Amino acid sequence: MSVEHVREYLTQFGAQDRILEFDVSSATVELAAQALHCEPCRIAKTLSFMAGEQPVLIVAAGDCRIDNRRYKDCFGTKAKMMTAGELERFTGLQFGGVCPFGIPEGVDIYLDESLKRFDTVYPACGSSNSAIEVTLPELERFSGFKGWVNVGKEAQN
Repeated sequence: MSVEHVREYLTQFGAQDRILEFDVSSATVELAAQALHCEPCRIAKTLSFMAGEQPVLIVAAGDCRIDNRRYKDCFGTKAKMMTAGELERFTGLQFGGVCPFGIPEGVDIYLDESLKRFDTVYPACGSSNSAIEVTLPELERFSGFKGWVNVGKEAQN
């Protein structure tokens, strides 16, 4: 998958022209915040897990860390990040460009409550140098999310 795939996917929502591409890397929260000139917390990072045999993507605020107890209470298993091979196999994406858009069927997408403090957030768009600014209702619609979860630790300010 690539930014071109995400652009094609977002066409159905009329959002394909809103993708931002940078001359610099946006592969980490810090780099994305620098490229976008925004606070790191507004970066909507997409975390990839295996919940048993089920691939799960969780979109969370850039300053959010996963709380292992909350994760286990929500998904019934210990938080286990996907390997690079699992990520490629289930999503077609590589670390640094993981996003919740145009994801193949069979991968569950959740949005973490840590995002709810923002009017707009910036998820990646399939590459390590892309993003899009979306409202939370747009993120829900564009991602085809399964539901909201509360698996993050409280942000440390």
